[in-house]
Amino acid sequence: MPLSTSAFQKLQKIVGNRHASREEEDLSAYAYDATAQVFRPDAVVFPENARQVSQILLLAAEKGIPVIPRGAGSGLTGGSLAVRGGLILAMSRFNRILNIDRENLVAMVEPGVITGEFHAAVEKEGLFYPPDPASSDFSTLGGNLAECAGGPRAVKYGVTRDYVLGLEAVIPTGEIIKTGVQTAKGVVGYDLTRLIVGSEGTLGVITRMTLRLLGLPEAVRTMVAVFDRMETAAGTVSEIMKRGTVPRTVEFMDQTSIRCVGKYLKAGLPVDAGALLLLEVDGRTDEVDAALNRLGDLCIAQGAKSLEKAETKEEVARLWRARKSINPALFQYGPHKINEDIAVPRNKIPDMVRKIIALKDQSGLIIASYGHAGDGNIHVNIMLDKNDGAALATAEAVIEELFDYTLYLGGTISGEHGVGITKAPYVNKEIGSVELSLMKKIKEVFDPRGILNPGKIFPV
Repeated sequence: MPLSTSAFQKLQKIVGNRHASREEEDLSAYAYDATAQVFRPDAVVFPENARQVSQILLLAAEKGIPVIPRGAGSGLTGGSLAVRGGLILAMSRFNRILNIDRENLVAMVEPGVITGEFHAAVEKEGLFYPPDPASSDFSTLGGNLAECAGGPRAVKYGVTRDYVLGLEAVIPTGEIIKTGVQTAKGVVGYDLTRLIVGSEGTLGVITRMTLRLLGLPEAVRTMVAVFDRMETAAGTVSEIMKRGTVPRTVEFMDQTSIRCVGKYLKAGLPVDAGALLLLEVDGRTDEVDAALNRLGDLCIAQGAKSLEKAETKEEVARLWRARKSINPALFQYGPHKINEDIAVPRNKIPDMVRKIIALKDQSGLIIASYGHAGDGNIHVNIMLDKNDGAALATAEAVIEELFDYTLYLGGTISGEHGVGITKAPYVNKEIGSVELSLMKKIKEVFDPRGILNPGKIFPV
């Protein structure tokens, strides 16, 4: 139901007048995310502690007002959009690193902390937090947990859920719950921590997290392998992952991505290449050079036409800047983008690459692919003008075929971006009716009034 004046005044009493807004500029600023879709909320509130979040949810449940938790709004599937109006629960005031425990390799953190700032803080202590989504310079840890974010280092170190030991969260009925442990092991009861991580803000509002840390690797080495054909690069990834040297990253860019970033950044990329692999190894200083050389030899044996080893921090930064700039650079090809993040078993990457090339040739659309080849996670981007009805219809048919083939190969339609609203129409392709029914029942147990981030994940 719409937010009444009296309900808004109650919100102001909970968080303070300065931290609750119905001003048009705030409603506009929080109406969109990285999908570029727009859904105007009724108000934006900025709580600062779990008690305030609890009071907000109790009021929302009483009045039937939707509540949408939001971090930085960098999500790519619409997970933080107010699709049914209601309150945006902006978590930016939860921005403290509460404790970094060097002895036990854990950190206590609030969800509004920027991921890259957390990386820098723990590395100053000689520690390491591996999850590294491409948006880490601006995305928040809370958003990362909500989507179970991955990133380039997932091939060696795993994804966000592998580093979450415990949570404090507020569920839609207003209770503040604590899940998990602060120890390396813990098997008492159901694993509510893993249930909430990746639930896209539909089960609870995370207000504190206990994260597992590692020791910081002594050294990291970076290299680019250049290929004439994307298929050859894809086959090389499969060979790399069969060998004993486990890279910390195996990223790839196809020709469309390379040329786009080359024009966008003037980054010195070989724009005539058919594909690039961006490889990194880490570990002890006396081991990393030998490991990088083994990977380089394997790439050449598999058909790479050249290698470029980054010898300075500036060269490493240039390569990663190119990789992380693909997403914005692609808008040179069109005003709108359909961004998918399929994942397939690693040995099926060559099959998937061939399919993407075939879809590109058949459709005539501009399709760029890049991503985390080491764990089979491929970002497929279709550039178009959505006002062109014929192009949009063709793109939607391509997505259907892409998803069907992904599932045929044993993959998933979303490796790390979540479901949100953009993938919700396709969920029942991957999840059976019985399993989907169980998920809906879990949602109802946590959220009997259906107020928390409604309209997400489940097909309408």
